[in-house]
Parts: sequence; structure tokens; C-alpha cells
Amino acid sequence: MELRPRHRQSFSGFTEEEIEKMENELKQSGEQDFDQHICKKLAGVFSHSKGRAGKPIVKWTEVQTWLQNRQKCCLSKYNSAESNRKLPDVTEECALKEENQRFHMPEGKKVPDLSDLQFEARSSVDGAWYDVDTFTSHRFLESGEPEVLVRYVGFGPEEDEWINVRKSVRERSVALENKECIKVRVGDSALCFQEGKDNARYVEAHILEIQKKFHDIRGCRCLFVIQYDHDNTREIVHMRRLCFRPSILGRLSQI
Repeated sequence: MELRPRHRQSFSGFTEEEIEKMENELKQSGEQDFDQHICKKLAGVFSHSKGRAGKPIVKWTEVQTWLQNRQKCCLSKYNSAESNRKLPDVTEECALKEENQRFHMPEGKKVPDLSDLQFEARSSVDGAWYDVDTFTSHRFLESGEPEVLVRYVGFGPEEDEWINVRKSVRERSVALENKECIKVRVGDSALCFQEGKDNARYVEAHILEIQKKFHDIRGCRCLFVIQYDHDNTREIVHMRRLCFRPSILGRLSQI
């Protein structure tokens, strides 16, 4: 089986400020199509903004895809509200309720709002992590394990996969800004962009050593010695090739 091609090579998600600007563009445009001119203009503004320092550039096609998907989502919600509501699938509802009861929130804690979270999933084809576009379906195995049918960003329905929720789905990893390199610690897990002759993908690795360097006009010049989890090989990389779990963002800087 050939390795799955990687379409996330130069992009790892929009910032909150960028999403806000695209939302405003949606409100102003109504139901019109988004041509190249509008999308290229937005992509240029995003790629040269301070908030994208140290992050991959934004392609106009990525802007167009986001706008079109959000527009379809808004129209779908509107049409659903106008049409007669269908009775819920009782079997599915009971299954979900049973699964949710296995996870108990501590008393006094509120259930977190997950509506704005973005996810990534580990493909069984090549063991790499890919951004999730949508969860198109779900099911429970005889063992009780929950699985979701994942559609990856940049891939069509022919590449959809059933993925184990507990083992291979998690909140999307993020690229750090240049100044945030001081939050990274030896032992941290990360996704490292690994490019080979036939494929390019994000795979799991651990930080073995950090070589602090002075930053310059190019950004962070620190070097990170990493070890890949799948084959234990080592490599020295710059921070631009690394993505980290979102929990690192709230970590206090260590100087």
C-alpha cells in the first residue's frame, strides 16, 4: 500500500483573528461565490500579518475552502431550521448516552464546550497525524470501543477512515510563535514534519535536547534534537518543523 500523500505540508490552521476576518467577509458577501481575487487578497493579508510570524503562509485555496465550507454550514443550519424536525434516532441517542456516562465530570465542574475545538487523527495507513475536516459518522464496536469515520483536510470521501476515538483522535497540535520556544522542555512530545522521497507527513517524536540560539530576522534559530517514536531515529530540526499539544500554550516560560 502506498503511503498517504500529505496535504498539510505548509499549513496548520487559521488564527482566531483570521477566522474573525473571514466571518466578517461572509456576513458582507451573503450567498455570493468567493472568487480568486477575494481569497488571494485575504490570504495575502493573513500571510503578512504579525500574528502569523513563525507560522506557515496561507494559500488562497485554503481561504476559499474555509469560506465555502462555512457558507454551506450556515445554509444547512438555516434550511434545517425552516424544515420539519425529524425525530431523533433513539437507538443512536441511547448509545451515545451510555458512552458519555463512562466519563464522569468531577462534582461542581461544568462540561466543556467542544464546539470550537479542532482535531487531528492518526491514520492507520502510515501512522501519521492529519487534520480532521469532519467526523462523518460514528459507531461502537462489540468491545464497547467508540470509533468515528474521519474525513481529513484536503482529502476526499474515498480516503475516509474509521478511527478509534480513545487512541487516535485528539485536539489539534499547534505551531508555536518564535518567542514561545522557551516554553518547550526536554521530554515534550511533538509532531515533527518529516519529508522523504515519496511522502511528507507529521509524525510523533520526543524532544531529547534543546540548543538555545539567538533569534534573528528569520525568527527562532534554536535547534531541537528529536527522536521519532516509530523508528527511534534522531534528527536536529528548527522549531518551524514542530507542532505541539495545545496545553503547552498555557505553560509558564522557563528562562
